[in-house]
Amino acid sequence: MDVSSIFSEAFDYTRKLSADLGRLLILIVLDIIPIVNLVVAGYASKVVKESPSSKEPPALRGYVEMWIQGLKVAVAAAIWMIVPIILLVLGFGLGAMGLGRNFRPILGAGILIGILGIIAAFIIAIILSMATVHMIKHDRFGKAFAVGEIIDIIGRIGWGKYILWLVIIFAGVLVLSGIGSIPAIGWLLSLIVGPPFAVLVARTAATIYQEGAPTPSAPAAGARYCARCGQTLTAEAAFCPNCGQKVE
Repeated sequence: MDVSSIFSEAFDYTRKLSADLGRLLILIVLDIIPIVNLVVAGYASKVVKESPSSKEPPALRGYVEMWIQGLKVAVAAAIWMIVPIILLVLGFGLGAMGLGRNFRPILGAGILIGILGIIAAFIIAIILSMATVHMIKHDRFGKAFAVGEIIDIIGRIGWGKYILWLVIIFAGVLVLSGIGSIPAIGWLLSLIVGPPFAVLVARTAATIYQEGAPTPSAPAAGARYCARCGQTLTAEAAFCPNCGQKVE
């Protein structure tokens, strides 16, 4: 599937959020509240987990589980960004010191370290997107740092295609920021658009990831899997523990 088709399918998928206005409203309200808004990140993780097999956004339930999953995503991203953050803070500190004392060598060192921090953040951000999806798909925190596996997946997707996807997502972030800067009503519009945009990003990320993910081996004889999200089921399971789908 080409990038335009991935986004076209994701737009159709995301529009289905409006079929349940109560769900959409709850997501918007949750997104306003600091810390609590990790639930929205957890909901986006649900979208990743169930995509691309699911044809509509998941039900909004299991708030504690979604919050925990959102926290995992946030922590993984923070760990990935530790080095760039250190470089940026150090660069800013040295730059401010050099500027305050009018000492050019320190100012120059601060600027150089800051630039290195920006470059490091940019490079890490490229890998971080798939690292997050890899973690969610395997339901293992450590998979967010399986660099070799993640690079292999991106390689199978195709670096050109993957970078194009990232550029489009980044453009969307810029548009969302622009909406937020509209006087008087920008903040409200950005709150309304935020959760659907998160779902759109999650859907496209899961779809493009699937193109590079290794093909799973054949299931063991007698093994049971959820028809909706692929979760392994126990023999006595009546409902999927991951997405809540009733087991036929």
